[in-house]
Amino acid sequence: MPFPSLAAPIAAALAERGYAEPTAVQAAVLEAETAGRDLLVSAQTGSGKTVAYGLAISADLLGEAERLPHAGLPLALVVAPTRELALQVQAELDWLYRNAGGRVVSCVGGMDPLAERRRLAHGAHIVVGTPGRLRDHIERGNLQTSAMRAVVLDEADEMLDLGFREDLEAILDALPAERRTLLFSATVPRPIAQLAKSYQRDALRIEAAGEGKQHSDIEYRALAVAPGEIERAVVNTLRYLDPRTAIVFCATRAAVARLHGNLVERGFSAVALSGELSQAERSRAMQGLRDGRARICVATDVAARGIDLPDLALVIHAELPHDPETLLHRSGRTGRAGKKGVSALIVPHNRRRIAERLLMGAKLKAEWTPAPSAEQIHAKDGERILESATAMLEEMPEDADLALGQRLLEGRNPELLAAALVKQLRAPLPAPEELAEGRPAPAPRPERGPDAVGEGVWFRMNVGRNGQADPRWILPFLCRRGHVTRDVIGRIRIMDRETRFEVAPHAAQRFAHAASRPGEDDAHIVIESSVPMGPAPRAPHRPDTKGKPRSPYHAARAKGQRSQRH
Repeated sequence: MPFPSLAAPIAAALAERGYAEPTAVQAAVLEAETAGRDLLVSAQTGSGKTVAYGLAISADLLGEAERLPHAGLPLALVVAPTRELALQVQAELDWLYRNAGGRVVSCVGGMDPLAERRRLAHGAHIVVGTPGRLRDHIERGNLQTSAMRAVVLDEADEMLDLGFREDLEAILDALPAERRTLLFSATVPRPIAQLAKSYQRDALRIEAAGEGKQHSDIEYRALAVAPGEIERAVVNTLRYLDPRTAIVFCATRAAVARLHGNLVERGFSAVALSGELSQAERSRAMQGLRDGRARICVATDVAARGIDLPDLALVIHAELPHDPETLLHRSGRTGRAGKKGVSALIVPHNRRRIAERLLMGAKLKAEWTPAPSAEQIHAKDGERILESATAMLEEMPEDADLALGQRLLEGRNPELLAAALVKQLRAPLPAPEELAEGRPAPAPRPERGPDAVGEGVWFRMNVGRNGQADPRWILPFLCRRGHVTRDVIGRIRIMDRETRFEVAPHAAQRFAHAASRPGEDDAHIVIESSVPMGPAPRAPHRPDTKGKPRSPYHAARAKGQRSQRH
C-alpha cells in the first residue's frame, strides 16, 4: 500500500486524485515515529505539504473510526498567511476528508464575517483561516477551541515576516494545552525556532528529502541587463519563453501598476495583484489566470504569497528579492507537481554581486546569460510557427478549407503566399525590445583637429569596476539618462569605484540637468560634474576676454591647442 496506516476513506480520496505514492514530505510525516508528536517540518514550496499535514492529523481526528462524528466544535485548526492560501488549503482538505464526512470551514480577511460566524455555528471539523480573522472570531466567541486536537501553522516563516507573531501567539494561547502543534515552513530561521520552542513539546524535526538542494524541476537563469533596461528585459523574456502562465515579481505596488500598464499597452494579456486591490478584484484577477483569459500576473511578494496558478511555467524577478528566503518562495510558485519551470532573475550589471549573494544564500546555481535579444526572439517565433504549421499539415483539412487553399494558389507564388501567412501569424505578437547588449557598437569617432569643438566637460558616476561597469551598457545608459545621442559622449574611463566620462561642451549643461533626475530603475546611480558648471554656454562669438580669468573649459581647450601646435 503506497500510503500506510491511513483510514480507508482517506486512502480512497488519495486514489481518486491519482496519488500513486507519497511525496518526500508526505512519507516523512507518516513514519511511525511521528505518531502523536509535535512536528517542525521544513519542505520546499510545492512539495505537497498541504496534503502532508492533512494526512498527519487524520489519526487525531478519526481515531479508529472510518468516519468523522457529526460536525460540532472544531477538532483542528489550520492557520495560513494569506487569503488565497487559506482558500486553497480549504479546497485541498475538503476533497481529502469528503469520504470521511468532513466539513471544512474558512475564516479569512476580506470575506463577510457574519457569514463565517453562521457557518461556524452550524459546526465544523476543520477550520482554516488567516491569523487576524481567526483571532477576531476566537475573541468574539464565534470560534470555540476547547475540542481542538491539532493545530497547523502553514508557511510559518511567512506569517512572522508579515508581522503576525502577536496574532499567532494569541491563537495558540487560546487552544487546549493537550494538542498537537505542527509547524510547516520552507525555512527555519531563528524566529521560527523560538516559536517552536515556546509552543511545541519535544517536537520532531523533519527535513524533507532534498532540502538544501536545488529544486530539480526549476531551472534558474540570471539575465544580465543594462541599468534602466529591466522592463525591456522582462518583455523579451516573456516573448522568448512564451509561457502559458507567468508571474512577474516587483518590490512595490507602484512598480506593479507601472509594469502591468506597460505590458498591457504592448499587447500582453496581464493582470495585477497588489495590496491595494479589494478581495473581489483579486478574485477576478485570479480567475482570469485560471481560465486562460490572462497569461501574466504582475505582483508584489505579499500579494502573491500562497497563490497557486495552474501550469505556471515562468517566474520573473523584475526586481531582486531582499533575501534568499523570498527568492525561494517566489521561485517555488513554479516547478510544481512534477512539471518543469523557469525562475529568471533580471540583474542589472551594477547589481550582479547582490544577485550572486542571493543565489549563494539560497544554495542555488543559475545560468548567467544576457537577456534574450530581438534577433533571438524573431528566430524563436519562426521555430514556433514552423512547428505549428507542421502539426496543422498532419491533420486532414475540411473539404471547404482545401477548396479555398486551391483557390488561393491559383496564379500566385506559393512562397509569397506562405510569407504573407507567416506575417499574419506574427502580427498579434508583442514586438520585442532592442537591448543595449544586442545593439551594434557605435562607429569610431573621427580624430579631433585644432578646429574641433574642443575638450569636453568631464562627469563622474558612482559605479566602477567593483559594480560591474562595462562600456556596453554605460554608453546606452548615459544617452538615455542624459537625453543625448552617442556622438555627444566622448572618452569613458572606468575605475575601481567610479566611472568618468566626457560630454561635448555644447550638450554638457543639458546633460547635467537631465542626468540629475534619475528614474526609479536607476535612482541608485549618481551622476555629477567633475568641474563646477556655470550657466549654459552662449553662442560661439564672444567679446574680447583679454586679462579676464578663463573658465576651466577654455583653459583646457587652450592647453590642448598649445600641445597640438608643439
